[in-house]
Amino acid sequence: MEESITPQTQITPSENPAAKGIPDGLTPAQIVSRLDSYIIGQNKAKRFVAVALRNRQRRIKLPEEIREEVAPKNILMMGPTGVGKTEIARRLAKLCGAPFLKVEATKYTEVGYVGRDVESMVRDLMAVGYNMVKAETQEKLREKAVPMVEESLLDLLLPGSSSKKAKKEAKKPSVHISGNIFGSDAPVQGSLIRIDMPKPGENEEEEIQEAAAKEETPEENKGMSETREKFRAMLREGKLEDRMVDITVHQQPRFGMEMLSGGNPADFEEGIAGLQEMFSGGKSRVKNVSVREARNILMAQTLDRITDSDKVADEAKSRVEQSGIIFIDEIDKIATKGGEGSRQDVSREGVQRDILPIVEGSDVNTKWGVVNTTHILFIGAGAFSVAAPSDLIPELQGRFPLRVELEPLKKEDFKRILTEPKNALVKQYEALLATEGVTLKFTDEAIDRMAFIAEDVNSRAENIGARRLHTIMETVLEDLSFDADRHNGETVTVDRAWVDDRLKDVVKDQNLERYIL
Repeated sequence: MEESITPQTQITPSENPAAKGIPDGLTPAQIVSRLDSYIIGQNKAKRFVAVALRNRQRRIKLPEEIREEVAPKNILMMGPTGVGKTEIARRLAKLCGAPFLKVEATKYTEVGYVGRDVESMVRDLMAVGYNMVKAETQEKLREKAVPMVEESLLDLLLPGSSSKKAKKEAKKPSVHISGNIFGSDAPVQGSLIRIDMPKPGENEEEEIQEAAAKEETPEENKGMSETREKFRAMLREGKLEDRMVDITVHQQPRFGMEMLSGGNPADFEEGIAGLQEMFSGGKSRVKNVSVREARNILMAQTLDRITDSDKVADEAKSRVEQSGIIFIDEIDKIATKGGEGSRQDVSREGVQRDILPIVEGSDVNTKWGVVNTTHILFIGAGAFSVAAPSDLIPELQGRFPLRVELEPLKKEDFKRILTEPKNALVKQYEALLATEGVTLKFTDEAIDRMAFIAEDVNSRAENIGARRLHTIMETVLEDLSFDADRHNGETVTVDRAWVDDRLKDVVKDQNLERYIL
């Protein structure tokens, strides 16, 4: 009876490698709170994204037979430029521990045209996942690599003091050439074509045993010369950090088949160069660097050597397939307005048709193996100022069931953007001018006035959202930024009169600029 009530849903994240997406315990409310630290307003969009992220973690904890049936609910975010769509994507990438990639829909072309094919977004996501897992793995191996790096540094400082080189040479017994490569009965004979193969165990075992007998030590650190030990102590005390050493740096060939198949001349040229490097074993060159720099180089080389790349690739592939997220920005630019059939619209529709199987779920070949996209979450975003979501092909529309419209920014939103976020513009400029010894302060009236002008200009001219604040802040502080060195040690207060004086020409000429531009 106990067996009949044992639930199958008792699956912990540790049993499933893909469960390392969102940190367990980070609720949708906490996700929204994290986003609020950088993004003002747009609560509906934040809630949609937070629930989508949390559902990734929930699905991974389900039994396998149910987990495979739960498909991600892709999101389509609509709203004018500068309201926070891209910022949500940027902060999302730092917030979630899952592989995340942001791409521009406009850089892809239909298969058969010059440009990048849509499958490259999956390959790029796999590269992100691989680098993520590799970094985590190497961080765990860093403590193990420290003594190895120390020995390598001592070898550079004292060439020939290590016994590892003799050990390697002892393991390679000399092979003599004898015998006729054409066979013992062949009429062609001669010393130049005789291959001497020694009998197994004739001389090699004696040489290896003799070399091993010379090198056997109870511990790795014992038996070294006093000079090496003195240098080791100096190295640990940091007294040799500025000494220059020669180190051989190996550069792995950068090559991928997508470079040859993308159609982009630059990618093709880089692919040919990478192919040549691959056949030549990669580039290696000797650099003269300080011990401080050599330590970083040797640490990277050592970590690469002791990292199991196959395990990293398997773990990365699992994470990408189970918790990967692709943010497709400017998706409205590939929509065909009103179903018009111009040549350019045909190409745009072709990109949509190519994206469709990726979003639906298909297998994509990467250099780390085949990646299935069925459970990758896709978030599309676009202004849709010219085209509408209904201008996308119906099949693609159906693959983005959740739609959220981001609201245009108002005066109160601009005021909060100027002061509240961790990366607020006011805080940025105060920190920048503080490096020149200038203490910059903004009055509430000045901030209120800049927010009003931003909303007013956006309503009269092109609405570019929060990006309008960058223009306003630069104009307001242009003179002070130019002459900041002359105000060293001073406190400068920006009030409403200061703002009106610097922006009077901008506000007065905005209608004229609209027609001129």
